[in-house]
Amino acid sequence: MFLTFVIPLPIVWMEYAVTALVAGSTDTTHLLFGALGVPFVQDGSVFYLPAFGLEVARECSGIRSSIGLVITSVLAGQIFLDRPWKKIALALAVFPVTVLKNGARIVTLYLLSYFVDMRIIEGGFLHRSGGFIFFGVGLVLLGYILWFLKKPFKS
Repeated sequence: MFLTFVIPLPIVWMEYAVTALVAGSTDTTHLLFGALGVPFVQDGSVFYLPAFGLEVARECSGIRSSIGLVITSVLAGQIFLDRPWKKIALALAVFPVTVLKNGARIVTLYLLSYFVDMRIIEGGFLHRSGGFIFFGVGLVLLGYILWFLKKPFKS
């Protein structure tokens, strides 16, 4: 069954997933900016902030890392979890984990660009290639969820 991951998903499904991830990442970014007290005006997926505006673009969806997290969660669920509902819960946890890490990445890039160096958002390493750092954050969050699901529940 694990080999079904080598079959490419239909483009329509991928488009739907990317749209959902952008919307979720936009909402998470909105919540994080609000929680941190960063002043902003939002127009759809565009945030107008002090110094510059930024858009949560389709490239910011995290679709590749979410596919990696889904595959990892299915494999980890198969190895470590005994109940089907726990395996499904772990796989479904990938969506909120992905939008949380995407929102955190967007806010981190903005804050570093604003307070440290504008070149970070203009194509610096963290913007272009720093996704693996936040992928690691996603793996850690899924690890905590796996640990929670692995604990026996007392009835």
